[in-house]
Amino acid sequence: MKMEAEVIREGELEKRSDSLFQLWKKKLVVLTKDSLSLFPDGHKRAKGKELGFGSILKVDCVERTGKYIYFTIVTKDRKEIDFRCPDQSCWNASITMALIDFQNKRAIQDFKSRQEMEQAAGTQERRLARAP
Repeated sequence: MKMEAEVIREGELEKRSDSLFQLWKKKLVVLTKDSLSLFPDGHKRAKGKELGFGSILKVDCVERTGKYIYFTIVTKDRKEIDFRCPDQSCWNASITMALIDFQNKRAIQDFKSRQEMEQAAGTQERRLARAP
């Protein structure tokens, strides 16, 4: 059973479609500490698309016009997903901060894991050195 993640922010965001006409479509967006979920019809009942932060490389290309802030989420496989939000909503900043927090936690976990592996290897070497 999947645990419900703590919601950092929830609201509306517009995503540019992948179709030929590249229309802007409103999505209900739920930001958690691990992912960004997009729901197509404004309801969480529908099947949403989840962008896990483990698959996101960066939030890029921020452009501000009079009405909107435009930004792009770049995935690790170099796919670009374009979004826009009303100028004062700061969705781009919320997503960026959550992504940085996720990446920092992951880096700390990786560092600790490497340290533990090195300590275990050092202990093993000392045991072998003492063996008759």
